[in-house]
Amino acid sequence: MNAAYLIVALPLAGALILLFGGRRITDPVSGWLATAMAAGSFVATVVVWATLLGRPSSSRSVDKTIFTWMPVGTLHVSFGLTLDPLSILWSLFVTGVGTLITMYSIGYMRGDPSFSRFFFYLNAFIFSMVILVLADNYLFSFLGWEGVGFCSYGLVGFWFDRDSAAVAAKKAFVTNRVGDFGFMVALYLMFAHFGSFNYSVVLAPLAAGHATIATSTATFIAVMLVLGAVAKSAQIPLYMWLPDAMEGPTPVSALIHAATMVTAGVYLIARTAPIIHFSPDAQWIIASIGAGTCFLAATIACVQDDIKRVLAYSTISQIGYMFLAEGSGDYQAGIYHTVMHAFFKALLFLAAGAVIHALHDEQNMKRMGNLRKYLPITFPAFIVGFLALAAIPPFDGFWSKDEVLAAAWHKSPVLWAFGVAAAGLTAYYMSRQVRLVFWGKSRWETAAADHGAAGDTGHSAAGDTGHSVAGDTGHGSVGESGHGSGAPHEAPWTMTVPLVILAVASTFGWLLNADFGGLDFINKWLAPIFPSTVATPFTVSTDTKWVLGIVATAFSLTGLALGMGLWRKAVSRPALEPAFLAHAWYIDEGIAAAVSGPLARMATRFSFVVDATWVDGLVNGVARSAAGAGRQLRRVQTGYVRNYALAIGIGTVIVLFYVSVRAGS
Repeated sequence: MNAAYLIVALPLAGALILLFGGRRITDPVSGWLATAMAAGSFVATVVVWATLLGRPSSSRSVDKTIFTWMPVGTLHVSFGLTLDPLSILWSLFVTGVGTLITMYSIGYMRGDPSFSRFFFYLNAFIFSMVILVLADNYLFSFLGWEGVGFCSYGLVGFWFDRDSAAVAAKKAFVTNRVGDFGFMVALYLMFAHFGSFNYSVVLAPLAAGHATIATSTATFIAVMLVLGAVAKSAQIPLYMWLPDAMEGPTPVSALIHAATMVTAGVYLIARTAPIIHFSPDAQWIIASIGAGTCFLAATIACVQDDIKRVLAYSTISQIGYMFLAEGSGDYQAGIYHTVMHAFFKALLFLAAGAVIHALHDEQNMKRMGNLRKYLPITFPAFIVGFLALAAIPPFDGFWSKDEVLAAAWHKSPVLWAFGVAAAGLTAYYMSRQVRLVFWGKSRWETAAADHGAAGDTGHSAAGDTGHSVAGDTGHGSVGESGHGSGAPHEAPWTMTVPLVILAVASTFGWLLNADFGGLDFINKWLAPIFPSTVATPFTVSTDTKWVLGIVATAFSLTGLALGMGLWRKAVSRPALEPAFLAHAWYIDEGIAAAVSGPLARMATRFSFVVDATWVDGLVNGVARSAAGAGRQLRRVQTGYVRNYALAIGIGTVIVLFYVSVRAGS
């Protein structure tokens, strides 16, 4: 079990070495160092998992205290690790997928002048995420929570010399601070009610049925934690930051949107299940947010032209499915979909990065086409990810999404209907993406002519990334990828190997929790974490499951057929690309207008009244009073000895009079 220390220590060591080594650790050494540290963390996680697997299910929870962090009266907050089925499962796919993304980045970021800084952020990100999931108390977990927020700020704004990247990083940072407010309020309430932040004190008695909590208290704590989860996992109404986060390098999109940051909210809700169980209102809030988000984001994805933004809105939608399952009381289904999503969404983002690499930073799908002939590895890998995300059997998404929809049906047929509709839309917009990118005419040839020899996408002569004339991947001459001379070509092996591994995982990963043959490993593994005192026990008959599965699959196949048929030859269909969807229902623009308009004016006015009048008035008033008193006291200091002698004499008389009066009494 001591291997658990290495899960945390190795990515931290990698981050520190890269931080202090700086530019002295050159390309590609820093990339391989970061990959080795991430891989070591994954191996250590496998060792801990194997050790826990060899124990009885009732003994698969171990706390390892590193040191006491805050001893304040009866409160003792530790730097400690909780090694249980939930934390180790999360660590497995965080470190495993994180390793593949880090390896992929060696080829993708080659030639970038800030190569070492990028890999520092990657190792720091993985370190923060494993701290978040392995911490043995909420306060320590909050450090990891803030750590992934800091790293996402650095990665989204990695090319900070571009205004769009800098603005996107600030938007992500500020939006997540709203969620942090909820998390912190929940911490205050926890301390007031339980007197502790430790899972063993707060959650264990509730999960074991040895304690209860008032519904109102549970609701307040749960809703505040859900606010934090909604911001971190980009759900309604705090989802707007995630599409803009596409300004970061493509491996960042895979890391943030597949296995790490956006799943932090899902983990927080799963970990807090013993409290949420006592609040039916909180469960409905979580399920409703998930259902609404998965449908809303799917509608927006149907009209996006940027290859990465389609996948970004898809991530928002898929996280909605996870919330839907957890709000419905089936935490195992939500986590099952989380793991499967980590496989196929990382695959899709990395494959999209290979496409962008091949087209020298082109991200507009309507300027692509016919790439299947030039990308013999990326194309089939993308197709596997597409079929998994579209929930087409037998790929991963089909099995995990069916589990989610079965739980939603048990909760409410209305919630289920939103989930099924989103499934059909998912298959449609992914079919549209595949058609525009890999079939049709080679529109990238026209795009190359429009761009000129520089091969950029209209941002600057430096290309989409703005960091060098080599473009997003930093590869040599401007025409290497086909925008200047030659045809698009496949990515280097450091980028294609992760694609192949993730494609295999996206095809056979569902066997980790197959609903037959005793293969439901994830359900059995997580059973001690979610007993009936935590999760909502329910059963859906086999016949009902068959009907629900057939209906959901019919929607997915219909969406796939429509997408493939409607976009077989067309590049633009205005009737299918309405402006309100292209502008994301005008929600983001409406919020921006409100913030920069009436809210900004109100804040300015409020600042004048409170800051200038009250705060500055109080501070300046104290200063003026002190200065006035000093000026008055200064008059006493005349400089004449006779005045001082007179004062001493008067003082002596007063003292003698006081003494004589006291002695007489």
